[in-house]
Amino acid sequence: MGFDLVRFLCALLLPPVGVFLQVGFGFHFWLNIVLTLCGFVPGIAHAFWVIYTK
Repeated sequence: MGFDLVRFLCALLLPPVGVFLQVGFGFHFWLNIVLTLCGFVPGIAHAFWVIYTK
């Protein structure tokens, strides 16, 4: 639970970092980069989803 808190905080500030800490350089990391570039809020939402479900 403690490390998840760090991931959620990273996801709030820099969404791709939070996703990277959860899944590494996989599909979700690159998708999150694209979503963050399209809009910061979609990147945050996707990062929270990845951290919560994996």
